[in-house]
Amino acid sequence: MPRGKQESAEQIIPKLRVVEVEVARGKTVAESVKKIGVTEQTYYRWKKKFGGLRIDQAKRLKELEKENSRLKRLLADAELDEAILREVAEGKF
Repeated sequence: MPRGKQESAEQIIPKLRVVEVEVARGKTVAESVKKIGVTEQTYYRWKKKFGGLRIDQAKRLKELEKENSRLKRLLADAELDEAILREVAEGKF
């Protein structure tokens, strides 16, 4: 099944607000999500991840996730280097 386009947090948060307003006006979630062009499953996934965030907080979250990923890669590289040096020191090479 083809996947749709990836939306940024800055695009998702206003869409979540549209659904919240529509539901507050008495519409169902199913009717409201059609207005923003996503499925209910996508809406609930977005709500779980971005529900309580403002746009500036979402940007910061994205930056932190990117930095965390970079640091994990650096740590993995450092651990690999350490393992190689340990093997060389033990005379395995």
